[in-house]
Amino acid sequence: MAATGIVLNRDGKVLLVRRRDNGNWEPPGGVVELDDSLEGAVAREVREESGIEVDVIRLSGVYKNVGAKGTHVVSLVFLCRAVGGKPTTGDETSEVGWFSAEEAMRLVSRERMRIRLQDALSGRETPAVRSFMTPEKRN
Repeated sequence: MAATGIVLNRDGKVLLVRRRDNGNWEPPGGVVELDDSLEGAVAREVREESGIEVDVIRLSGVYKNVGAKGTHVVSLVFLCRAVGGKPTTGDETSEVGWFSAEEAMRLVSRERMRIRLQDALSGRETPAVRSFMTPEKRN
């Protein structure tokens, strides 16, 4: 299980981090540890990857991802408000920045992550629930 934070600052800008492993810009997030609460996991991941402290506002989406080799991850995405800290890179991030919603949508290259961002910023009152299947690769 994973948790991702769509973090907004008081100006309505979106927090993104550039991942060291693949160079992609994405909202911060990661694996929920056994001793984490769900909200605690997203707050911890945001802090570790960006240096920003957050309050969790609400669950914005639940996403099931099934990979080509049968791997699967359920990801919970939370809309969050920045309440402290300063943008700082971590072990997993090479850059951190605040972007307008339009800029963020352009910078986030992975379609499934853009959908999560769009769902969180849509203003909908109930969480989105989506399943993604990656087709098997055939030789």
